[in-house]
Amino acid sequence: MINKLTTLTRSGTPFLVISDFKADKLLVYTIDELQNEDIEFSMSPSVVPSQTLLRKHPISFETYKKGFAKIITHIKRGETYLLNYTCTTPIETPLTLREIYTKAHAKFKLRFKNEFVCFSPEPFINITNNTISTYPMKGTIDANSHNAEAVILADEKELAEHIMVVDLLRNDLGIVATKIKVKRFRYVERLETGEKSLLQVSSHISGTLQDNWRENFGPLLKKLLPAGSITGTPKRSTIEIIEAVETHQRGFFTGVFGYFDGHNFDSAVMIRFVENRDGKLFYKSGGGITLESSCKREYQEMLDKVYIP
Repeated sequence: MINKLTTLTRSGTPFLVISDFKADKLLVYTIDELQNEDIEFSMSPSVVPSQTLLRKHPISFETYKKGFAKIITHIKRGETYLLNYTCTTPIETPLTLREIYTKAHAKFKLRFKNEFVCFSPEPFINITNNTISTYPMKGTIDANSHNAEAVILADEKELAEHIMVVDLLRNDLGIVATKIKVKRFRYVERLETGEKSLLQVSSHISGTLQDNWRENFGPLLKKLLPAGSITGTPKRSTIEIIEAVETHQRGFFTGVFGYFDGHNFDSAVMIRFVENRDGKLFYKSGGGITLESSCKREYQEMLDKVYIP
Protein backbone atom coordinates (compact mmCIF):
# COMPACT_ATOMS: atom_id res chain seq x y z
CA MET A 1 0.00 0.00 0.00
CA ILE A 2 2.96 2.33 0.55
CA ASN A 3 3.82 1.90 -3.14
CA LYS A 4 0.21 2.48 -4.15
CA LEU A 5 0.16 5.77 -2.21
CA THR A 6 3.24 7.00 -4.04
CA THR A 7 1.94 5.85 -7.43
CA LEU A 8 -1.30 7.77 -6.88
CA THR A 9 0.35 11.00 -5.73
CA ARG A 10 2.81 10.85 -8.64
CA SER A 11 -0.08 10.58 -11.10
CA GLY A 12 -2.23 13.17 -9.33
CA THR A 13 -4.99 10.64 -8.66
CA PRO A 14 -7.31 11.57 -5.74
CA PHE A 15 -7.60 8.97 -2.97
CA LEU A 16 -8.60 8.27 0.62
CA VAL A 17 -6.10 6.61 2.95
CA ILE A 18 -6.99 5.06 6.33
CA SER A 19 -4.37 3.83 8.79
CA ASP A 20 -4.73 1.94 12.05
CA PHE A 21 -2.97 3.13 15.21
CA LYS A 22 0.47 1.62 14.51
CA ALA A 23 0.27 1.93 10.70
CA ASP A 24 0.37 -1.86 10.43
CA LYS A 25 -2.79 -1.74 8.33
CA LEU A 26 -3.14 0.81 5.53
CA LEU A 27 -6.25 1.00 3.38
CA VAL A 28 -6.12 3.06 0.18
CA TYR A 29 -9.09 3.80 -2.08
CA THR A 30 -9.19 5.94 -5.20
CA ILE A 31 -12.31 8.05 -5.47
CA ASP A 32 -13.53 5.71 -8.22
CA GLU A 33 -13.00 2.67 -5.97
CA LEU A 34 -15.00 4.35 -3.18
CA GLN A 35 -18.10 4.23 -5.38
CA ASN A 36 -18.30 0.50 -4.64
CA GLU A 37 -17.52 0.77 -0.90
CA ASP A 38 -19.76 1.57 2.06
CA ILE A 39 -17.47 4.38 3.21
CA GLU A 40 -18.19 8.08 3.76
CA PHE A 41 -15.80 10.89 4.67
CA SER A 42 -15.70 14.66 4.99
CA MET A 43 -12.80 17.07 5.47
CA SER A 44 -14.75 20.25 6.23
CA PRO A 45 -17.11 21.38 9.05
CA SER A 46 -20.60 19.97 8.65
CA VAL A 47 -23.99 20.03 10.37
CA VAL A 48 -25.11 22.23 13.26
CA PRO A 49 -24.46 20.52 16.64
CA SER A 50 -27.47 19.31 18.61
CA GLN A 51 -28.21 17.26 21.69
CA THR A 52 -27.83 13.51 21.09
CA LEU A 53 -29.10 10.90 23.51
CA LEU A 54 -26.11 8.93 24.72
CA ARG A 55 -25.82 6.64 27.73
CA LYS A 56 -22.35 5.89 29.00
CA HIS A 57 -21.25 2.80 30.93
CA PRO A 58 -17.64 3.69 31.73
CA ILE A 59 -15.07 1.65 33.61
CA SER A 60 -14.94 2.45 37.32
CA PHE A 61 -12.57 5.03 38.71
CA GLU A 62 -10.84 2.26 40.64
CA THR A 63 -10.16 0.33 37.43
CA TYR A 64 -8.91 3.47 35.68
CA LYS A 65 -6.66 4.26 38.65
CA LYS A 66 -4.85 0.91 38.32
CA GLY A 67 -3.79 1.69 34.75
CA PHE A 68 -2.94 5.27 35.70
CA ALA A 69 -0.68 4.07 38.54
CA LYS A 70 1.22 1.76 36.17
CA ILE A 71 1.84 4.67 33.81
CA ILE A 72 3.14 6.87 36.63
CA THR A 73 5.55 4.07 37.58
CA HIS A 74 6.90 3.98 34.01
CA ILE A 75 7.26 7.78 34.04
CA LYS A 76 9.21 7.69 37.30
CA ARG A 77 11.53 5.11 35.73
CA GLY A 78 12.21 7.52 32.89
CA GLU A 79 10.70 5.19 30.27
CA THR A 80 8.14 7.78 29.15
CA TYR A 81 7.43 11.44 29.91
CA LEU A 82 4.02 11.79 28.29
CA LEU A 83 1.66 8.93 27.47
CA ASN A 84 -1.79 9.09 25.89
CA TYR A 85 -3.88 6.67 27.98
CA THR A 86 -7.16 5.49 26.40
CA CYS A 87 -10.12 3.37 27.49
CA THR A 88 -13.26 1.83 26.01
CA THR A 89 -16.72 2.92 27.19
CA PRO A 90 -19.82 0.91 26.19
CA ILE A 91 -22.54 3.33 25.06
CA GLU A 92 -26.22 3.24 24.18
CA THR A 93 -27.80 5.44 21.53
CA PRO A 94 -30.80 5.02 19.22
CA LEU A 95 -28.59 6.09 16.30
CA THR A 96 -26.87 3.77 13.82
CA LEU A 97 -23.31 4.46 12.71
CA ARG A 98 -24.66 5.96 9.50
CA GLU A 99 -26.97 8.25 11.48
CA ILE A 100 -24.16 9.24 13.84
CA TYR A 101 -22.03 10.15 10.83
CA THR A 102 -24.83 12.25 9.34
CA LYS A 103 -25.71 13.97 12.62
CA ALA A 104 -22.22 14.65 14.01
CA HIS A 105 -20.78 18.15 13.76
CA ALA A 106 -17.01 17.93 13.20
CA LYS A 107 -14.37 19.16 10.79
CA PHE A 108 -13.19 15.63 9.98
CA LYS A 109 -15.61 12.71 9.68
CA LEU A 110 -15.25 9.12 8.52
CA ARG A 111 -17.66 6.18 8.51
CA PHE A 112 -16.09 2.87 7.61
CA LYS A 113 -18.88 0.48 6.63
CA ASN A 114 -20.74 -0.73 9.73
CA GLU A 115 -17.50 -1.11 11.67
CA PHE A 116 -16.72 2.35 13.05
CA VAL A 117 -17.39 6.06 12.77
CA CYS A 118 -15.07 8.92 13.68
CA PHE A 119 -15.85 12.63 14.06
CA SER A 120 -12.53 14.24 14.88
CA PRO A 121 -11.62 17.84 15.72
CA GLU A 122 -7.88 17.13 15.41
CA PRO A 123 -5.89 17.55 12.19
CA PHE A 124 -2.92 15.26 11.61
CA ILE A 125 -0.92 16.76 8.73
CA ASN A 126 -1.87 19.13 5.96
CA ILE A 127 0.30 19.52 2.87
CA THR A 128 -0.43 22.53 0.67
CA ASN A 129 2.03 23.13 -2.16
CA ASN A 130 5.33 22.34 -0.39
CA THR A 131 4.32 23.37 3.13
CA ILE A 132 3.52 20.65 5.68
CA SER A 133 1.64 21.59 8.85
CA THR A 134 0.48 19.76 11.96
CA TYR A 135 -1.80 20.95 14.76
CA PRO A 136 -1.37 19.03 18.04
CA MET A 137 -4.25 19.33 20.51
CA LYS A 138 -3.36 19.00 24.19
CA GLY A 139 -5.35 20.52 27.05
CA THR A 140 -9.11 20.41 27.60
CA ILE A 141 -11.41 22.21 30.04
CA ASP A 142 -15.15 22.71 30.50
CA ALA A 143 -15.85 26.01 28.73
CA ASN A 144 -18.48 26.93 31.32
CA SER A 145 -16.14 26.68 34.30
CA HIS A 146 -15.09 29.97 35.87
CA ASN A 147 -12.54 31.89 33.78
CA ALA A 148 -11.96 28.71 31.76
CA GLU A 149 -9.57 30.02 29.09
CA ALA A 150 -7.29 31.76 31.58
CA VAL A 151 -7.30 28.70 33.83
CA ILE A 152 -6.34 26.21 31.11
CA LEU A 153 -3.59 28.47 29.73
CA ALA A 154 -2.15 29.06 33.23
CA ASP A 155 -2.21 25.37 34.23
CA GLU A 156 1.45 24.31 34.62
CA LYS A 157 0.70 20.61 34.07
CA GLU A 158 -1.17 21.37 30.83
CA LEU A 159 1.62 23.70 29.70
CA ALA A 160 4.30 21.06 30.33
CA GLU A 161 2.26 18.43 28.47
CA HIS A 162 1.67 20.74 25.54
CA ILE A 163 5.37 21.70 25.30
CA MET A 164 6.31 18.01 25.22
CA VAL A 165 3.93 17.13 22.40
CA VAL A 166 4.91 20.23 20.40
CA ASP A 167 8.57 19.27 20.77
CA LEU A 168 7.78 15.69 19.69
CA LEU A 169 5.92 16.84 16.57
CA ARG A 170 8.61 19.39 15.70
CA ASN A 171 11.05 16.50 15.69
CA ASP A 172 8.66 14.32 13.65
CA LEU A 173 8.24 16.99 10.97
CA GLY A 174 12.01 17.44 10.98
CA ILE A 175 12.35 13.87 9.70
CA VAL A 176 10.65 14.78 6.41
CA ALA A 177 10.90 18.58 6.16
CA THR A 178 13.17 21.57 6.76
CA LYS A 179 12.63 25.08 8.18
CA ILE A 180 10.46 23.78 11.05
CA LYS A 181 8.57 26.58 12.82
CA VAL A 182 6.01 26.81 15.60
CA LYS A 183 3.79 29.33 13.83
CA ARG A 184 1.22 29.59 16.61
CA PHE A 185 1.65 28.29 20.17
CA ARG A 186 -1.23 27.30 22.49
CA TYR A 187 -4.33 28.88 20.99
CA VAL A 188 -7.80 28.00 22.26
CA GLU A 189 -10.72 26.64 20.26
CA ARG A 190 -14.26 25.89 21.40
CA LEU A 191 -15.78 22.44 20.84
CA GLU A 192 -19.49 21.70 21.19
CA THR A 193 -20.11 18.23 22.62
CA GLY A 194 -23.91 18.21 22.78
CA GLU A 195 -23.85 17.95 26.58
CA LYS A 196 -21.40 20.78 27.23
CA SER A 197 -18.87 23.05 25.55
CA LEU A 198 -15.15 22.33 25.87
CA LEU A 199 -12.14 24.54 25.30
CA GLN A 200 -9.28 22.76 23.51
CA VAL A 201 -5.71 24.05 23.35
CA SER A 202 -3.79 23.60 20.08
CA SER A 203 -0.58 24.71 18.36
CA HIS A 204 0.41 25.08 14.70
CA ILE A 205 3.76 23.70 13.51
CA SER A 206 4.95 23.90 9.90
CA GLY A 207 7.88 22.93 7.70
CA THR A 208 9.00 22.94 4.07
CA LEU A 209 9.03 19.79 1.94
CA GLN A 210 11.12 19.16 -1.14
CA ASP A 211 9.46 20.04 -4.44
CA ASN A 212 9.20 16.35 -5.34
CA TRP A 213 7.36 15.20 -2.19
CA ARG A 214 4.65 13.55 -4.30
CA GLU A 215 7.35 11.23 -5.70
CA ASN A 216 7.95 9.79 -2.23
CA PHE A 217 4.65 10.30 -0.43
CA GLY A 218 4.19 6.72 0.82
CA PRO A 219 7.48 6.57 2.76
CA LEU A 220 6.95 10.18 3.94
CA LEU A 221 3.61 9.34 5.52
CA LYS A 222 4.92 6.11 7.04
CA LYS A 223 7.73 8.00 8.80
CA LEU A 224 5.20 10.24 10.58
CA LEU A 225 3.05 7.42 11.94
CA PRO A 226 1.80 6.78 14.56
CA ALA A 227 0.69 10.34 15.31
CA GLY A 228 2.74 11.74 18.19
CA SER A 229 -0.19 13.54 19.81
CA ILE A 230 -1.91 10.23 20.63
CA THR A 231 1.15 8.20 21.57
CA GLY A 232 3.51 10.26 23.73
CA THR A 233 7.23 10.73 24.10
CA PRO A 234 9.65 9.15 23.49
CA LYS A 235 7.47 7.53 20.88
CA ARG A 236 8.90 4.01 20.58
CA SER A 237 9.08 3.12 24.30
CA THR A 238 5.76 4.87 24.97
CA ILE A 239 3.99 2.72 22.38
CA GLU A 240 5.34 -0.39 24.11
CA ILE A 241 3.97 0.85 27.45
CA ILE A 242 0.60 1.67 25.88
CA GLU A 243 0.30 -1.89 24.62
CA ALA A 244 1.20 -3.29 28.05
CA VAL A 245 -1.08 -1.01 30.10
CA GLU A 246 -4.21 -0.48 28.02
CA THR A 247 -6.83 -3.19 28.34
CA HIS A 248 -8.18 -2.83 24.79
CA GLN A 249 -6.84 -3.03 21.26
CA ARG A 250 -6.90 0.40 19.65
CA GLY A 251 -7.30 -0.92 16.10
CA PHE A 252 -8.17 2.04 13.87
CA PHE A 253 -8.84 4.27 16.90
CA THR A 254 -6.10 6.95 17.09
CA GLY A 255 -4.99 6.02 13.59
CA VAL A 256 -5.33 8.60 10.84
CA PHE A 257 -7.33 9.14 7.68
CA GLY A 258 -6.51 11.53 4.88
CA TYR A 259 -7.56 12.75 1.46
CA PHE A 260 -5.31 13.62 -1.49
CA ASP A 261 -7.18 15.83 -3.96
CA GLY A 262 -4.67 15.41 -6.77
CA HIS A 263 -2.47 18.27 -5.58
CA ASN A 264 -2.60 18.63 -1.79
CA PHE A 265 -3.17 16.35 1.21
CA ASP A 266 -5.29 16.84 4.33
CA SER A 267 -5.70 14.39 7.20
CA ALA A 268 -7.01 13.89 10.73
CA VAL A 269 -6.27 11.85 13.83
CA MET A 270 -9.07 9.37 14.48
CA ILE A 271 -10.23 10.44 17.92
CA ARG A 272 -13.93 10.76 18.96
CA PHE A 273 -14.44 7.21 17.81
CA VAL A 274 -17.40 4.80 17.99
CA GLU A 275 -16.91 1.12 17.18
CA ASN A 276 -19.57 -1.46 16.37
CA ARG A 277 -19.00 -4.95 17.75
CA ASP A 278 -21.76 -7.44 17.01
CA GLY A 279 -24.42 -4.75 17.18
CA LYS A 280 -23.13 -3.13 20.38
CA LEU A 281 -21.44 0.27 20.37
CA PHE A 282 -18.21 1.19 22.15
CA TYR A 283 -16.65 4.63 22.45
CA LYS A 284 -12.87 4.98 22.78
CA SER A 285 -11.36 8.05 24.43
CA GLY A 286 -8.49 9.19 26.62
CA GLY A 287 -5.92 11.85 27.36
CA GLY A 288 -2.28 12.61 28.03
CA ILE A 289 -0.67 11.52 31.31
CA THR A 290 2.42 13.18 32.82
CA LEU A 291 4.00 13.01 36.27
CA GLU A 292 1.93 16.04 37.32
CA SER A 293 -1.39 14.55 36.20
CA SER A 294 -4.32 14.19 38.59
CA CYS A 295 -5.94 10.76 38.28
CA LYS A 296 -9.42 12.13 39.03
CA ARG A 297 -9.08 14.92 36.48
CA GLU A 298 -7.79 12.58 33.79
CA TYR A 299 -10.62 10.13 34.45
CA GLN A 300 -13.15 12.95 34.11
CA GLU A 301 -11.50 14.15 30.89
CA MET A 302 -11.75 10.64 29.45
CA LEU A 303 -15.50 10.68 30.26
CA ASP A 304 -16.00 14.23 28.93
CA LYS A 305 -14.66 13.11 25.57
CA VAL A 306 -17.40 10.50 25.22
CA TYR A 307 -19.94 12.46 23.20
CA ILE A 308 -21.53 12.87 19.79
CA PRO A 309 -21.06 16.51 18.75
